[in-house]
Amino acid sequence: MKRLHLHVSVPDITQAVAFYTTLFDARPDVVKDDYAKWMLDDPRVNLAISSRARATGIDHVGIQVDTPDELAALATRLNAAGNTTFDQEATTCCYANSDKSWVTDTAGVRWETFFTHGEATSYGEDEVMPDPAAGACCAAGPACC
Repeated sequence: MKRLHLHVSVPDITQAVAFYTTLFDARPDVVKDDYAKWMLDDPRVNLAISSRARATGIDHVGIQVDTPDELAALATRLNAAGNTTFDQEATTCCYANSDKSWVTDTAGVRWETFFTHGEATSYGEDEVMPDPAAGACCAAGPACC
């Protein structure tokens, strides 16, 4: 089963945790000094927030899958739609270990499709995504879940 993913960059993690905890009437599943994540079933969403010196607002959206086969199927559909995916295998990001495929949609919104296969003790490395004008898929700058 798939789950919608939203990642929001926030200026103050403490204030944002309080806001989203009230909004969803649920405590986050993961809380770090610079990051929090809710794995909600109603609505079925993986909401992540971080305060890592990025522009505030929606950082990216995505779809989280339960198996590597679902990730491969999504990457195939993205490529069939005319997008070249930027793929990452066994990457550490957002305190998790994941395989990912990234694209940028026609409006410039970054989409992350990913399969998480474990937790990590660090936030991970922020990777610089290739410039879409150069034929790759994702906006320049670090990207994480």
